Amino acid sequence: MVEKLINEIELEMINLLSNSQMEQLHKTLLKKLQGLNFTARTNYKNIENKEEDYCNIFICAKKVEGCSEKSIKYYKSTIENMLKTLDKPLKHITTEDLRGYLAEYQKRSNCSKVSIDNIRRILSTFFSWLEDENYVLKSPVRRIRKIKTGKIIKEVYTDEHLEVMRDNCKELRDLAIIDLLNSTGMRVGELVKLNIDDIDFNERECIVEGKGDKQRRVYFDARTKIHLQDYLNSRADDNKALFVSLLKPHKRLNISGVEIRMRALGKKLNITKLHPHKFRRTLATRAIDKGMPIEQVQHLLGHQKIDTTLQYAMVNQNNVKNSHRKYIG
Repeated sequence: MVEKLINEIELEMINLLSNSQMEQLHKTLLKKLQGLNFTARTNYKNIENKEEDYCNIFICAKKVEGCSEKSIKYYKSTIENMLKTLDKPLKHITTEDLRGYLAEYQKRSNCSKVSIDNIRRILSTFFSWLEDENYVLKSPVRRIRKIKTGKIIKEVYTDEHLEVMRDNCKELRDLAIIDLLNSTGMRVGELVKLNIDDIDFNERECIVEGKGDKQRRVYFDARTKIHLQDYLNSRADDNKALFVSLLKPHKRLNISGVEIRMRALGKKLNITKLHPHKFRRTLATRAIDKGMPIEQVQHLLGHQKIDTTLQYAMVNQNNVKNSHRKYIG
């Protein structure tokens, strides 16, 4: 109880005192209040609404920073779930509370270490923001270290996979989608947003809108150009979307529509985990394998941090073997 009282007093004085004065205040409070007993008379009325206010203010700040709606939704659900589970004033949440929450969450949901570390990272961002804004004295997530996760080598599509896919596409639309994903490495969410007017066939390029409404230029090969033109010439609708549904009224194709089509093709061809995102990882691996500078691959994929690009790219093991023989023997 004494520790909580000291913490609340320091929070009230943090904007009025310097660091040295705060340190002296802390020592004085410990000396004067040590050994005293207090009866808690905290008024918890509307405490839940108060905690939700902190969350909402944080979410507003993230929106101003330009975070995508998907990221905002993930932030909000993660923080609200933590607050609801711990059910205590935000300023009284300790490192031990959060460690216990993460351990119990992993046990209850049986999720991966990667998922738990994502939650830890979001909570760290939230409490660090609260600390910067002087809502809390110190972030309780500071002492919770990054959770170590095993490195899984994810598969990429081989040249044989890609040729088999192309040969078995019965629809011109699906063939154009496969080639566009494969040659540009764009996200499926970026693909479905494209309009016909966005495509520059002369330069074989287009501008896509990525995460956080950030735009970037991507490029496609000659094969993709031909298949895209064949698909567009076969259409009789007047929809401005680059890709539309096969059935009338030919609405813009959505993400789930692409994913369902890919899964069906993968099942038919016995290709495991045939998914749009795998084309993106394949492009990154192929580009690095052929000598493209990692910074250019980063720009091509639209990654803010180069570490993300490195996670996507799987180094060709044969090249490692050849390099070992060349440089080491």
